[in-house]
Amino acid sequence: MSAKPKAAEAAESADGGKAPAKSKKMLIIIVGAVLVLALGGGGAFFYISKQRAASEEGTEGAEKAPAKVAHAAPKTPPVYLPLDNMVVNLADPGGERVAQIGVTLEVSDAHASDTVKAYLPTIRSGILMLISQRTADELLKQEGKEKLAKDILRETEIPFGGGEDDSHEDEAALAKKKTGKKKKVVHVDYPVVGVLFSSFIVQ
Repeated sequence: MSAKPKAAEAAESADGGKAPAKSKKMLIIIVGAVLVLALGGGGAFFYISKQRAASEEGTEGAEKAPAKVAHAAPKTPPVYLPLDNMVVNLADPGGERVAQIGVTLEVSDAHASDTVKAYLPTIRSGILMLISQRTADELLKQEGKEKLAKDILRETEIPFGGGEDDSHEDEAALAKKKTGKKKKVVHVDYPVVGVLFSSFIVQ
């Protein structure tokens, strides 16, 4: 009689010992799985944030200096600033010849357009003075129109500290002759990058 209860107690104690061991193993497996998932999620978040930061730096770098790659970002469309048509008496003898010219300024970007608009009265006055110094014969020739466009471009640089004619190129040539060394000419980017004629009538 006493042998049966002892065997039952031994079996119960063996089952009681296995149950806590199984629950500890299960707990370790669950904790391990949670850690693996947490580390995987954190790694994925870190990787995605690095990729996002790298792509943002790439776009900022592309804005600062265009990358020389085959698949470069498309260039932004040009920004144009049309001026009102100008009617000007030309420098022909008798003052009977008139030019009606429409000028459109090509600017580097929208911000530059706003900057140029602040100086538009000065620029327009300078352009009128330039045209009034030309004769009809000069303006009817292709070379005359090209020279006028070049002079207008130089005129648009005056409010921004430029506008000197090719004198710095002459100075560089003189300095080279005197010293044998070429004088370094500093290139400055002005907001107006081109001059277009929207209409050109000489009467």
